[in-house]
Amino acid sequence: MKVLLVEDEPDLGASIQRKLSKERYIVDWVLDGNEAWIYLEHDWTQYTLAIFDWLLPGMSGLELCKRLRGRGNALPVLMLTAKDSMADKVAGLDAGADDYLIKPFGMAELLARLRALQRRASFGGASLTPQFQSLQLQVGGLILDCGNCTVSRQYPNGENKVIYLTKKEFQLLEYLMKRPNTVITRDQILNHLYAFSAERVSNVVAAQIRLLRRKLSEYGCDRLIETIPSMGYRFNPGNADSTIS
Repeated sequence: MKVLLVEDEPDLGASIQRKLSKERYIVDWVLDGNEAWIYLEHDWTQYTLAIFDWLLPGMSGLELCKRLRGRGNALPVLMLTAKDSMADKVAGLDAGADDYLIKPFGMAELLARLRALQRRASFGGASLTPQFQSLQLQVGGLILDCGNCTVSRQYPNGENKVIYLTKKEFQLLEYLMKRPNTVITRDQILNHLYAFSAERVSNVVAAQIRLLRRKLSEYGCDRLIETIPSMGYRFNPGNADSTIS
């Protein structure tokens, strides 16, 4: 899951980024509202959630929300602010924020709010974004649980085996499974798996695909991920019948 964090307080932003990274989120952190809008205009669909501070240089979190909703963009947004009056809360929610968190706050509460936004999106809440359909994805006997971050293989005889994946392997498989029959380019995968500020190795996507296939092959699931020459990769549920049914 990838989050756009827009927070201009360096200590707070760094603290949130560290905590979210430990919880398996991928975080793009920017300190300016205008820069955040550039990220969103480039490709907002790469993000699962957004966290906006209200008062930001360049463009406020309130204006970011208004612009998003004005474009018909349903990305779930958590607003962070020291403004705690009822009028301010109403203004933030009316601008398009899905939830509101008053500073100072605890990281446990922040994580709980993010989980709640994910659940609302998954089950058709007001902020539904097309990327969310279910907390559990299943193709044949391959089951990916987005909530618990686990992958398992269920056999016809009822036996269930856990497939142990690294954090990046899980994120890659989840990204592909949520976009069945869609050709995903190397750059799209790269942008999803790594923050823009991260150092990127040129062959990292091919290496991650290879490692993921190797683990899936032990359970007869490797044919689900197809290589499309000169284009990218595709998750093909149609191959489940011959591989993991």
